[in-house]
Amino acid sequence: MLQHRVEKGIKIALFVVIGSILFGFIVKELWNVLIPPIFGWHTITFWQAIGLLILSKILFGGFHRHAGGGRNHWRQRMKERWEHMTPEEREKFRSGMRCHRGPFNRPAEPQI
Repeated sequence: MLQHRVEKGIKIALFVVIGSILFGFIVKELWNVLIPPIFGWHTITFWQAIGLLILSKILFGGFHRHAGGGRNHWRQRMKERWEHMTPEEREKFRSGMRCHRGPFNRPAEPQI
């Protein structure tokens, strides 16, 4: 069992390293083909491309894990909540939804 985990860990690490190298070269080539002619900026090296990937992951993607499958986890929680609602609560929830409906009814304006 331990040997299987070690093999799996090595495979994952190898996949991450190869993927990082591949993405680094792709970012470098795309940057050097597009950015200098469009904006007049300098070309970048492979290591600068890796740095850009890491920076963009930090700024835009984060390093959080998607516990419970991310979106599927949210759907499962909503399904559980729906099953525990009474018919009146379900109708109230539906009435508050705007999916494929017009805007909410505006309150009547006070007459002067």
